[in-house]
Amino acid sequence: MEWSELLLFISGLILLAIGAEIFVRGSSNIATLLGISPLVVGLTVVAFGTSAPEVAVGLKAGLSGQAGVTVGNAVGSNIINVLLVLGMSATIAPLVIARKLIRLDVPIMIGVSVMVLVCGYDGVLSPVEGLFFVLGIIAYVTYSIYESRTDRNDVDQDFEVEYVSASMPVRATWIRNVLLILTGLFMLVLGADWLVESAVSMARSIGVSELTIGLTVVAIGTSLPEIATSVIATLRGERDIVVGNIVGSNIFNVLLVLGSVSLVAPGGLPIPMAALNFDIPIMIAVAIACLPIFVSGSTISRNEGILFLAYFAFYLTYLVMDSQNHDNLPLFSAVMLVFVIPISVISFFIVIWRWRKGHWDDSREQ
Repeated sequence: MEWSELLLFISGLILLAIGAEIFVRGSSNIATLLGISPLVVGLTVVAFGTSAPEVAVGLKAGLSGQAGVTVGNAVGSNIINVLLVLGMSATIAPLVIARKLIRLDVPIMIGVSVMVLVCGYDGVLSPVEGLFFVLGIIAYVTYSIYESRTDRNDVDQDFEVEYVSASMPVRATWIRNVLLILTGLFMLVLGADWLVESAVSMARSIGVSELTIGLTVVAIGTSLPEIATSVIATLRGERDIVVGNIVGSNIFNVLLVLGSVSLVAPGGLPIPMAALNFDIPIMIAVAIACLPIFVSGSTISRNEGILFLAYFAFYLTYLVMDSQNHDNLPLFSAVMLVFVIPISVISFFIVIWRWRKGHWDDSREQ
């Protein structure tokens, strides 16, 4: 591995992180101007902004024939978002869970995760399936925005604080934010090009598969916006948008990233067998694991955050062992699958039982 490749990789990460921040800032401001509520901003605009690196990297890798990087990036980012990002944030301070997330958005996140396994079971996501995914994200965003406009109290307050009292005219604000969005998109595209080129080159030079690189270095790198956004929001006390950002980002990663690449790549997006056998089931398992933790109270506690971090440590250990073809890898894989997935499934059925018994807490925050 040459130093020039490492420098190009780091430069790509920096461009992605800065570009995503600029894009999120401009998009969020415009969303407020349009009257979209803070929760929906987290679920849609901010989630799309923090997923923009995955979209840029996915399209670049998919069109360049590096399907392993695309799939590994999307799947790995979803696993990292739940286990690492939510785990870190909840360890810093308990996170608030809105009831809307439990009733609608988390089930959607679980459903789209299962769709990846079902649609990709034949080894490829076809252009038709990709179109279905893209239409799904359009429908999700449209419904979320429509629903948010029925309650404008928070939006009106945000608009008054952000714009009415500001010295800059609204028209100038629109121009500034559009320029921010365009600048952010340019940096995202350039950063993705540098990141994919250097990551594939490094993978080949050290003998590691593109899928593994996508699941680890690229996934963590493109998850930096989620990590930064969530940690900063937690420290500022804006904990109500953290979970919405992560859940929304995971939905975008599946429907928009995999869907758009499947739609434009010749013949669709190939799904590596290794991902079908292990990584995608783990993504489904951690998505399902969110449900019982989220409904156990109005917050994600510090203990639950530590549990997520422990899961992430096990998963990262597996990926390191896999990259080195460790002799104990089959045993470790079996233990992970036997431990993580059954516990998640059992927890899911406990939630169903509690729901049937009518134990939902109607006083949970809207």
